[in-house]
Amino acid sequence: MKKRCIIIGSGLGGLSCGVLLAKNGYDVTVLEQNARIGGCLQCFTRCGTKFETGMHFIGSCDEGQVLHRLLRYLEVMDDLSLDRLDPAGYDVISLQGSQFRFANGREAFIEELAAQFPAERDRLASYFDLVSQIAASSTLHALQGGSTDSFLHTEYQLRSINEVLEQLIADPLLRNVLVGNLPLYAAEFEHTPFAMHAFIFDFYNRSAFRIGGGSDTIADSLAGTLQRYGGRIVTRQKAERIHCDDVQARSVETQTGDRYDADLVISSVHPRRTLEMLSTKLIRPAFRNRIHAMRNTAAGFSVYLRFRENTVPYMNSNFYGYRGTTPWGCENYTDATWPKGYLYMHMSPEPGLQYARSGVLISYMSIDELAPWFGTAIGHRGEDYEAFKYQKAQQLLNVVEQDFPGLRQQLDAFYTSTPLTYQDYTGTEGGSLYGIARSVQAGAGGHVSHKTRIPNLLLTGQNINSHGILGVLIGTLITCSELLGAQVIHRQIEQANQ
Repeated sequence: MKKRCIIIGSGLGGLSCGVLLAKNGYDVTVLEQNARIGGCLQCFTRCGTKFETGMHFIGSCDEGQVLHRLLRYLEVMDDLSLDRLDPAGYDVISLQGSQFRFANGREAFIEELAAQFPAERDRLASYFDLVSQIAASSTLHALQGGSTDSFLHTEYQLRSINEVLEQLIADPLLRNVLVGNLPLYAAEFEHTPFAMHAFIFDFYNRSAFRIGGGSDTIADSLAGTLQRYGGRIVTRQKAERIHCDDVQARSVETQTGDRYDADLVISSVHPRRTLEMLSTKLIRPAFRNRIHAMRNTAAGFSVYLRFRENTVPYMNSNFYGYRGTTPWGCENYTDATWPKGYLYMHMSPEPGLQYARSGVLISYMSIDELAPWFGTAIGHRGEDYEAFKYQKAQQLLNVVEQDFPGLRQQLDAFYTSTPLTYQDYTGTEGGSLYGIARSVQAGAGGHVSHKTRIPNLLLTGQNINSHGILGVLIGTLITCSELLGAQVIHRQIEQANQ
């Protein structure tokens, strides 16, 4: 008889765990609180224009690279249409009146930045090589079956980004340029491990793509694969209780009162949300207190742009703009200084666009600014809330137009979302962009294990291992290895990519 696995949440972590386990003989049911699946993979449409909400671009997806291999294993690759970002500048950093481009590949990356920092050429080479070594030091991130340099991996998990860069790079401007894409993981000064920076840099520097048609293509593909292997997805079923006996979890009860018996439960939602579902003594108070004490990454405010037809040339790069002298500390602001920085991207309904149809602006924002609307529901927050969002959007557009003059005149319409929106759709604490923050100052106490004191309750998602599509999928491998064994999964990945 198949083991019954109930998965809470249909984001990337939940769906990928579901596919992996269904392929290996589990009877999988995924419970999703919303009407649509996907979590941060979700898209929405306004007046015929499609917008992405979270997964705006991906990396390392050329054949043989790590994400390509994982998506091939999950049977997603054949459903994707990829639109390659500019290899000569997939990321553009605008800082202190100049623009700096990140180019794909070792030599191109070094040459591009050395043209503006000639005295730093050798140091750029040392930086790039260290990043590559750290990325290869993780068995899972490199998808290697053999041994790796675990000492190197551990060392740079315990050293902050700024500490390492101060030793590697002499020019302070170049140090700031190298962290210019920190909104991708909400890095914090003195907190974020250099290893996280290295994994993310290596991931996008190998190759970078937008997903033609939107990131929900990945969610739909995973859902289709799950169903082919006999799994089920039940929407509008918010998990409310995980019922346990004295030994383990026995079932999951939803807000509607439906009860799903389980031999195994996997929660892909924020760990605080998971703890709220548990009243068992199997979870110790010390663990609850530790999870509640963990800091979460900054939240964000988004403006979704719909352009007038044939007015905005498609921008095949991600643009990071900063008002001050450094990208650090953009999450710390006053009303007078907001926004200190922003990320601007176009979206790709299909490869080969000449003119963009839509784009998004993202800047940090504290959920505390939204205190007057705590406890309200989407679509029922009132005119004051809409006026607040409109005023914020105008502030952000004022800053963006310093880099892109006349952008307002090119807009047909714009839409906004706040940390409250994000919190409602993802269940993350405070509308955080990436969930629990990684910090060298927290040490081992800043890590959330995929295992719990309840032997058949496992965790997955962006709070386990790391952020982003690769971090979440590596977290899936970690979670499912507990059930299937790492060697079995590694062998299956190899077979799928032959």
